[in-house]
Amino acid sequence: MNELTEFEKYVIEQKGTERPFSGEYVNHEAEGLYLCKKCLAPLYKSEHKFNAFCGWPAFDDEIHGAIKRTVDADGHRTEITCHECGGHLGHVFKGEMLTGKNMRHCVNSVSMVFKSYEDIEAEKSHATKALQLATFGAGCFWCIEAVFQRLDGVESVYSGYSGGTTEDAHYDAVCSGVTGHAEVIQVAFNPEIISYNTLLSVFFAIHDPTTLNQQGNDKGPQYRSVIFTHNAEQVDQATIAISKLIQQGIWPKPIVTEVSMYETFYHAENFHDDYFAKNAEQPYCQLLIKPKFEQAMRQFEALLKKD
Repeated sequence: MNELTEFEKYVIEQKGTERPFSGEYVNHEAEGLYLCKKCLAPLYKSEHKFNAFCGWPAFDDEIHGAIKRTVDADGHRTEITCHECGGHLGHVFKGEMLTGKNMRHCVNSVSMVFKSYEDIEAEKSHATKALQLATFGAGCFWCIEAVFQRLDGVESVYSGYSGGTTEDAHYDAVCSGVTGHAEVIQVAFNPEIISYNTLLSVFFAIHDPTTLNQQGNDKGPQYRSVIFTHNAEQVDQATIAISKLIQQGIWPKPIVTEVSMYETFYHAENFHDDYFAKNAEQPYCQLLIKPKFEQAMRQFEALLKKD
């Protein structure tokens, strides 16, 4: 929640009203979104705004689900509040025929902040650039996707294919073992929340890196243990992580995890996305994925997203 000034508290928390024609958004015409001053939830689009010559910003529509309506105690007016935080916005009036929608949200400027569409796009671009990619193969991608999706700082996880010689990839071809592609997941993560080294720790903990081209009953080069690195730093971190595991003697057999530079990623067919979440009752999921998933949830509890 944003910290509010005394006047903002008066309007937003004590249901006060600013003086007419005193707010900064009365004659505001820029294109963008109007957000709740208290919690920054989006409330109105600029295309909803019109000049009602009433002294306060007026809108004839709202962003779906953003506004809560409550009839005043006197029964004459309807108060509007932010659905997210309950902050007071103003009142809504119907039947004035000022626009085709026949609705006027009369809102205190002080209850809102404005963000232009250009600024919103710039923020999205910055957020995207801040994310990094990691690509791992550790057997069936259904198994590892379910675990990595739950890690705090992981923005997305997609199952797919990488590391082969063919210029295209699909499930049947990859499962035949002739394409050279491995079943992998591609993870977009925020390094300010979760580090690549932490992702490596999870990766090595949830599969056997000592079985060549095999994980359990799944056999073939498509099930190999592999790290596709996206830059020199990831190469170093992956190599060091493997060296440390060898020194620690955690695995009785040699580690055979392949470390290769990333070249391309083929997104798997849509039915593979969120496979465990959608098919948890299937025998394969119950017998093979569920035990690994539950063990990882216990082992990495401190790293999980807070629901």
